Amino acid sequence: MDGRMLHTIGDLARRTGLTVKTVRFYSDAGVVPPAGRSPAGYRLYAPDAVARLDLVRTLRDLGLDLSTIRKVVNREVPLPETLEAHAEALDVRIRQLRLRRAVLTAVAGRGGAPEELDYLHRLVRLSEAERRHMVDDFLDAVFDDLRGHPVFAAATRSMTPELPDNPEPEQVAAWADLVELMQDLDFRRTMHGMARDLMSDRAPGDTTGLPRILAEAVRAEVEPALRAGVDPASPEAAPVVDSLTAHYAHILGHPAPAEDTQLVRRLLERVESMDDPRRDRYGALLSVINGWPEPESLSPVYSWCAGALRARMAS
Repeated sequence: MDGRMLHTIGDLARRTGLTVKTVRFYSDAGVVPPAGRSPAGYRLYAPDAVARLDLVRTLRDLGLDLSTIRKVVNREVPLPETLEAHAEALDVRIRQLRLRRAVLTAVAGRGGAPEELDYLHRLVRLSEAERRHMVDDFLDAVFDDLRGHPVFAAATRSMTPELPDNPEPEQVAAWADLVELMQDLDFRRTMHGMARDLMSDRAPGDTTGLPRILAEAVRAEVEPALRAGVDPASPEAAPVVDSLTAHYAHILGHPAPAEDTQLVRRLLERVESMDDPRRDRYGALLSVINGWPEPESLSPVYSWCAGALRARMAS
């Protein structure tokens, strides 16, 4: 081969912007092997060595290891398949880094205790099946003996968190708080009692979602009174109480007079059970995790309603 068509290591370094040491390293690694030797014994490289080194530098910048690069430039493995595999590996790495960033940011925002860092990291690394088991365990406790109810499927869907693969820091923090809430035995018992009571309040043959109907009825009747500044213990609250008790009697399937003390007491118990700040907390955390709009707290509505019902019973 004509030596005037070949490049020395110095030529390659000048043409590629690499150092002589780097070119020699790639040559020794078999990535850019010499095509021959000069009379003085110096290495000489074929004209395509410049293009090979440019490709090597690009692949190195993209994070490929030297062994893979050698196979690519020597055409032992196809470049497209190699790049696709590397891209998939990067996707996994990116997800891992995003998860780590979310955990670190969440812990920093919560005070940064070492034990909490470990706790959060373990929680978000749970598999989807493990997370689902935790959620199912909670929902089973809430709806233990209510699986045959017509609204069971819809109720469980509305209470199921779905932590994304690439959670934001606030979703990681919300997931940790929700897990703690789901493991609260008193909250489980309270939610189960609420679900049992509300689902039992239905007329025979009624297949509608009564918990939602009662909550919506309370909201629809009470919010105007709240906005108007009506005192729940005042005579102006009486029409609201009358309407609510009549609606509740209809739900039960045996209409009764609005002044029926037993009916009013039963409705008061239902409203008080719904006015649990942990229930609002669960809904708020669920919305953060699932990316849903932030729910409006109904606590002021329930509190006003409970006050008006107590005033009715006292009178």
